[in-house]
Amino acid sequence: MVAEFKFRSRRRAARSLAERLVTDIRRDPSSPSIDVVTWAPTSRRRAGARGYDQSELLARIVARRLGVPCRRLLERERGLAQTGRSRGDRLQGPVFRARPMKEALDVLVIDDVVTTGATLRAAAHALRLAGAADVRVRALASTPTPVRGSRAV
Repeated sequence: MVAEFKFRSRRRAARSLAERLVTDIRRDPSSPSIDVVTWAPTSRRRAGARGYDQSELLARIVARRLGVPCRRLLERERGLAQTGRSRGDRLQGPVFRARPMKEALDVLVIDDVVTTGATLRAAAHALRLAGAADVRVRALASTPTPVRGSRAV
């Protein structure tokens, strides 16, 4: 379902996928208060090719369901796409820039899929540098970690 949403323009899946995120957030006893929801933006080229930024679409639905604002707080610097890169290359991650915050906010960052965590780490780092009080991250899915000594079939 995530692959359909991300790669085959199945925007209708966004609502049910976002609802899963909201359910997880509400069920998590360690979930802090959230002042604003944002997303880890994809590149302009990818968003243009798809017709939308899948993480932004999710973030907007999650924010609405949680009753908090959704704001674009991050800008992605030019660089290589994460898709199709080796694990080692992915660990370098993208670079994000965030405008300085007028007040320290508790921010929730939404992404679609976590592979190495580099994208969300980079997003959280930029937000902390901009003055966020706390940064939490959530994603729809994560890629499985390979078992040492195993091979993909």
